[in-house]
Amino acid sequence: MLNISKNSIQDKIKLSDYKAVEKTKLIRANQMLAWWLLVLLLVVIVFAFVPWRQNIQMKGAVTTLRPEQRPQTIHSAIAGRIEKWYVQEGQRVNAGDTILFLSEVKSEYFDPKLIERTSNQVSAKEFAIGTYKNKAEALQNQISALEREQVQKREQLKNKITQTELKLESAKANSAQAKVDYDIAEFQYRRTDTLFQKGIKSLTDLEEKRLKMQEASAKLVSANNKVMESDNELNIARIEFSNVDNEYANKIAKARSDRFSALSDQYDAEGTVNKLRNELSNYEQRNELYYVIAPQESYITQVVKPGVGEIVKEGEPIVTIFPADYQLAVALYVKPMDIPLMQTGQHVRFIFDGWPAFIFSGWPNMSFGTFSGEVVAIDKIPDKDSEYRILVSSDDPSKPWPEALQVGSGAEGIAMLNRVPLWYEIWRRLNGFPPDFYDEAPKKEDSKFKPPVKAVAK
Repeated sequence: MLNISKNSIQDKIKLSDYKAVEKTKLIRANQMLAWWLLVLLLVVIVFAFVPWRQNIQMKGAVTTLRPEQRPQTIHSAIAGRIEKWYVQEGQRVNAGDTILFLSEVKSEYFDPKLIERTSNQVSAKEFAIGTYKNKAEALQNQISALEREQVQKREQLKNKITQTELKLESAKANSAQAKVDYDIAEFQYRRTDTLFQKGIKSLTDLEEKRLKMQEASAKLVSANNKVMESDNELNIARIEFSNVDNEYANKIAKARSDRFSALSDQYDAEGTVNKLRNELSNYEQRNELYYVIAPQESYITQVVKPGVGEIVKEGEPIVTIFPADYQLAVALYVKPMDIPLMQTGQHVRFIFDGWPAFIFSGWPNMSFGTFSGEVVAIDKIPDKDSEYRILVSSDDPSKPWPEALQVGSGAEGIAMLNRVPLWYEIWRRLNGFPPDFYDEAPKKEDSKFKPPVKAVAK
């Protein structure tokens, strides 16, 4: 019976006499189940308000903190043939140790005295440069001498013109005097001739006057000739004065042309010297590239070209090394929906493959076997799987990462987020909502990476 009504008939009727009532009576086990269900419900209600730590679970692998600490491949800078190995796989080498030796395979570098001969060519061209410099200086001195000589020649011709002008004036004066003397002699001759015709003067006097007239005529002709001669000398001096600039301009122009030719040869030789020096430097640098050396202290992990006598091409990988000194980090991959919740300096808990752990993601304090880390870098672009990579390093010196941990080992990370009630977390996951965005503290300055040093032009 259900005993729903307040008016019970159990005191008036003996229910044990009725078999149907006995069969429908609740047994004690059912009552205990009801109590347990009630207690379970209360526990569920209590747990629904228990604080839960939201988190982002990620997968990744162990790597190194700095790029130069990661595995790297050494390539051949030149084409060559492997002649000798100085290391073996697994061997530890120091920076600058020789790994292998290459011999030349290109015909233009076969000459064993290539550097010496190129150096001789440089020396010869440098001597030629000195010769061209001396020639250019000598021509410059010649130009200066011609310019001084031109000035002196101009002064000399000016003086000559002045002297010739004075000589011409003197000749003209002499000619005028000779003309006066001739006129006087001619007048005396005519007067004597007239007196001779009248019988006053003798023939001797007449002949004497005629002789004087002829002498005066000769002097006049001579004086006129000197005038003409002086005038010609003056014209010649003036012509020489006008031609002296052209004459010396041609000489100076030729000397300058020869000087520019010498300078052109000098500059051409200097260009050839620079080219030869470049080739010489390349040859010397190429000689050093025959020996492949270790860039840093590291281990030889894998030999790509093992055989002696094998030909390697320029830029072809030869051997793979792993740095001996490194600092471990974990590269984790975050989905695009969760990347806004990540920031540098954020705390991350994770486990490594091969190390046992008990994980309670919502209650990190109850977890066992986990390690802590701090986000030091977040990629700005996704990878080919559309996930963002974050780099996590150790931040708890009291609990360091395992010493046996190797690069490449798997890791699972848990980024701790906001604290919410458990019922809210269940409701969020059922609805597919992302975790709550929060910012507990301002971003810490990244102390593990220093800003790059700006290159200074040398």
